[in-house]
Amino acid sequence: MLKVSPSVSGSVLTLSAPGMMSVSVDLAQLRGKSFRVAVWGQAVPARDCGEEPARWLSRYILQEDVGLRLVYYPLDRPVRPVRQKNVKSFPKQEPIDAGAYPDETSYTLANEASIADLNTRLDEPVVAQQFRMSFLVKGPSAYEEDNWDWVKIGNVIMRNLRPCTRCIFTTINPETGTKHPNTEPLKTLRSYRQITDPQIRPAVGDSPAMGIHLGLRGPNGVVRLGDPVYVGIPEEKPPPVTSPS
Repeated sequence: MLKVSPSVSGSVLTLSAPGMMSVSVDLAQLRGKSFRVAVWGQAVPARDCGEEPARWLSRYILQEDVGLRLVYYPLDRPVRPVRQKNVKSFPKQEPIDAGAYPDETSYTLANEASIADLNTRLDEPVVAQQFRMSFLVKGPSAYEEDNWDWVKIGNVIMRNLRPCTRCIFTTINPETGTKHPNTEPLKTLRSYRQITDPQIRPAVGDSPAMGIHLGLRGPNGVVRLGDPVYVGIPEEKPPPVTSPS
């Protein structure tokens, strides 16, 4: 699935992949079945995108004619509540932050220096794309983003909601789609980026942190490559993630 490339022109979504003819679907013209899908046990509205993209995905990923469906989110607002285990651990997170189908929030941010520091600990360096973040910033010291409270990119204002805890998907090479045999960089991250705050630990377990989750708090706007980034740091810094060693 890593090799499937989506592109959007107006309301038309096009999917491309090596060895496959592209397939397109006009989302504005869909009259498919509406139903609900499960995201971490929460029921979320969805609309089916039809037989053609379903067959295309099934053939490319499963080598079968059936098995997968493509759906899209038909509403203009999020309806997912904050996951129950996060209510006490992350009080800044609001229902609007969950978006449609993300695990936790719609926006995430990584720091180039933090990834560079991680690479000094690895035998095989990783690239930023391995973490699948919305934004990548350049300039701050490694792990400085842990302490930010507010983030302004261009004219868009966001709140730092929580650390971005990492899962097994970080071990998959974005170029080849192959999984690292020793589960790196997750294994190394667990050695020095465990969350120690007793209020947060019950919600995240032993998942290590790299980057932060953001929630939109200012006006809607456009974020562009190279935009200046401004941050607000609280007088009382949050409890640290395990210090780098």
